[in-house]
Amino acid sequence: MISAIFDKIVFEPLYNGLIYIVGVVPGHDVGIAVITLTVLVRIIIYPLSQRAIKSQQALKKISPLVEELKKKYPSNSPEQTLAVMALYKEHNIHPFAGLGLLIIQLPILIGLYLVFAHGGLPAVDTTRLYGFVGAPTTVDMWFLGIINMGSSHNIVLTLLTVVTQFAYTRLSLGPVKEHVAESSFSGDLARSFDTQARYILPIIIGIFAYSIVAAAPLYWITSNVCMITQEYIGGRRFRFGEK
Repeated sequence: MISAIFDKIVFEPLYNGLIYIVGVVPGHDVGIAVITLTVLVRIIIYPLSQRAIKSQQALKKISPLVEELKKKYPSNSPEQTLAVMALYKEHNIHPFAGLGLLIIQLPILIGLYLVFAHGGLPAVDTTRLYGFVGAPTTVDMWFLGIINMGSSHNIVLTLLTVVTQFAYTRLSLGPVKEHVAESSFSGDLARSFDTQARYILPIIIGIFAYSIVAAAPLYWITSNVCMITQEYIGGRRFRFGEK
């Protein structure tokens, strides 16, 4: 049942959208179609991503107030948790907005992987196409004539995935000095999360990118570039030298 729901809600719309774009992009290049599809997805979920960015910025602004609450109440106590959540509500902050953004993207990434991993391209399965979507006359699986979108173990896309993920995480979390430096359980936990998000997560994502078909990491790279551009336009700066 779950598989059928995923098929109807995620796979088929994604497949039809991709096939339609392949039919209209220059040279029927699948790689260009994946990039175009990614940009369209980012436009659709723009309100959610913008909400996540604003929540991150707001969290940093009220971090001194959060630290005061941590000093006022016993460490990791229910009172401390309730006080912090009340502070978030007062400032209209949604701390899990970024998680919601990730949850939305994962089904898209999985669906895109399935399109290529299970023979959805280059041969077009016309039985899955909507009535208004026609099968393209040709399908070019080689992105710009260089990278086969149906193959895996592409080192260039893997490196670009790691670099763009690191850049986006760095831009999103801000300089290291903004994070809690005190010696406490919560402080150690915050530093551990910060380190994993900055350095370990990009490597893990890179390992997956190397293992799966090239279309999926191309989607992730394009998505990261869109998020980096969005945050940069929003007023952030690339000051990687800060500590």
